[in-house]
Amino acid sequence: MEEQHGGERPASIDPTRRRIPTVPALTYVVDAGRVEAGVSVAWTRGAEIRIETAVDLADDLFGPAELLGGAFAACLLKNVERFSRILPFRYAGASVRVTLEREQRPPRISRIRYEIRLVTDEPPHRVKLLERNLVQFGTIYNTLSRACDVSGEVVVEAAPRGDIDQ
Repeated sequence: MEEQHGGERPASIDPTRRRIPTVPALTYVVDAGRVEAGVSVAWTRGAEIRIETAVDLADDLFGPAELLGGAFAACLLKNVERFSRILPFRYAGASVRVTLEREQRPPRISRIRYEIRLVTDEPPHRVKLLERNLVQFGTIYNTLSRACDVSGEVVVEAAPRGDIDQ
């Protein structure tokens, strides 16, 4: 008995030929260059940030470790906004403090601690739901937690009813 399709089984019944739809990876591009001794600039999508690239720390610029901490903080804050729409979750304000610890040998960031402060009137179980989503779906969070110890907490500052614009 002769098989259809030139001796091949149709893809619908051949598991080795099934095509699982994939989502293409997102690509982020940052360009950077030195503008003067100890100072560089990074650019992306029309935005720029001056960064410290000197051997000694500058008081008025982000260095590489602070940029990493800033990226982590931005990830948390961006996802607070994102999940406030998805869940929905009401809040009037959010801030983050990130502390990075650096080892000397080998030189690496070994620990990241964070505190997210939320002004909300949401009940504790909803705050925990938001926190669980931040940990599970944060791109920068997940990347860094594979490289070092990451932990933190959400601190709620009670908001009086009616003070939240969401």
